[in-house]
Amino acid sequence: MDFVEGEIIAFDKPLHWTSFDVVGKARWLLCHKLGVRKLKVGHAGTLDPLATGVVVVCTGKKTKLIDNLQAHTKEYVATLQLGATTASFDLEKPIDAVYPTEHITRERIDEVIPTFQGEQWQVPPMFSAVKVDGKRAYKLARQGEEVELKPKLLVIDEIEVLLFDPDKMQLTIRVVCSKGTYIRALARDIGQRLNSGAHLIALRRTRVGDVKVEDCLSFEQFEKIVNEI
Repeated sequence: MDFVEGEIIAFDKPLHWTSFDVVGKARWLLCHKLGVRKLKVGHAGTLDPLATGVVVVCTGKKTKLIDNLQAHTKEYVATLQLGATTASFDLEKPIDAVYPTEHITRERIDEVIPTFQGEQWQVPPMFSAVKVDGKRAYKLARQGEEVELKPKLLVIDEIEVLLFDPDKMQLTIRVVCSKGTYIRALARDIGQRLNSGAHLIALRRTRVGDVKVEDCLSFEQFEKIVNEI
């Protein structure tokens, strides 16, 4: 493999790592092994620290392909906690409101979930990397500023229920969607459409384009490959 000339590597990102952690660790390993001071390395699509799964990383001249790779369809498996919300729409922030769930049944869920298929206008989360007047929304949110984010048009190609636990009020779904879709925001919207609340408690990106998570490298596997160069 010629990482200086350019390679595309698919990682299974561990929980709590940022996408920049993946890039930084990959760059450090490669520079250290190859004996170079600088190496172009970038990722083709951010994945939240509280999510796991596919992160595509490009090195060298292959970084020119990042924009094309970012545009690929993505697939996720997400678990939602119904009946409660958080400011970040996931577990980063504590529960800020609790809602009734007695009316939520599997039948009602099966009616609501298909309504999210197709083109959707989605308001991004405040705790996101969306730029507002040149500043990241999450930075403004952490400073206590409230900013009105504009809805964005996206496409959900497929959405289905994988599991519903009525005792825990937890819902697991599979989603195939376009670039720019926030699954955290989808969780919020599903909660609202169920006349309740919801937030994300687990998220795994299982595919980016044709790259499936079962084909991805762990960082231990990548380190072994690099050490064998």
